[in-house]
Amino acid sequence: MKWENINDLCDVVRETSFAIHAYHRNGHLEKVYERALANRLRKQGLGVEQQFALTVYDEDGATLGEYFADLFVEDCLIVEIKACKSITAEHVAQLLGYLKSSRVETGLLINFGAPKLYIKKFLMTSRE
Repeated sequence: MKWENINDLCDVVRETSFAIHAYHRNGHLEKVYERALANRLRKQGLGVEQQFALTVYDEDGATLGEYFADLFVEDCLIVEIKACKSITAEHVAQLLGYLKSSRVETGLLINFGAPKLYIKKFLMTSRE
């Protein structure tokens, strides 16, 4: 399924994350939340890849290597999952780096580790 509106896809991931946080609360390892989110999104019919290898490109298009996204949803959305007290600048920089170097436009940073769920969408638009 190809999503015409990335915001609709982000809404599904957001709502599913809230349901997971309401049930499991904070206190689990990151892997537990990754598996829970992948499981619930797949049950909704979404294509979800865990620890998905995304190619990292240099400015000139040369392939530099790869990194592994926690979740890659519907071939267009990177989901980076954390289970920590609070999100830091390094977490944001990590996702922005993933978006830029892999040339994927949209990413969600989700922290299940605090009493209040944190979700933020990030966009990386190309300047050609």
